[in-house]
Amino acid sequence: MTQPPTHGGSRPNSGRKKGSNAYGETTKAIRVPESLIPSIKALLNQRKQQFEQFTQQHNTVFLPKPQPPQIPLPLFIGKVAAGFPSPADDYIEKNLDLNELLVQKPAATFFVQAQGESMLGAGIHPNDILVVDRSIEPADGKVVIAALNGELTVKRLSKTTEGVWYLKAENPQFPDILLNDGLELVIWGVVTNVIHNL
Repeated sequence: MTQPPTHGGSRPNSGRKKGSNAYGETTKAIRVPESLIPSIKALLNQRKQQFEQFTQQHNTVFLPKPQPPQIPLPLFIGKVAAGFPSPADDYIEKNLDLNELLVQKPAATFFVQAQGESMLGAGIHPNDILVVDRSIEPADGKVVIAALNGELTVKRLSKTTEGVWYLKAENPQFPDILLNDGLELVIWGVVTNVIHNL
């Protein structure tokens, strides 16, 4: 009788865990011209170092656990009236886990704490926790986390009708930032949710 092999082949839960690389998110193999490989490697290394340095210096960037524990809480089918009160429903529609609601792609998500009052008009207050997704494409109108000359900022990415890009503040007391060739800009991700106390 042949004995089953004791090594080789695929094994459950073996291999590198998803999102455990140096960038904290899934990667994809692409074909690039050989002449551009050094430039691409340098760019990726710079982005990794910026993220690590900021995390060490400010301690305000938090990465979610790869598999956060599920805490299902009851979600009532009736909506809460913000105007006149409505009769309460006596049953629960389903259980809802906040990780499922706030974090769509754990490997591409991080949290950052907001500072300042430049985004009050967008509902972002000082000390709020922002949920940021690196997999979403930055686009006109999105609220983004950007490293501007090495400093992190949260602003709305906007484009004029003439095609000029700028970072828009959501508070008239703060100026918008015009994006030009003299600025070093790296967009880290798009803000998807804001968590703050009442």
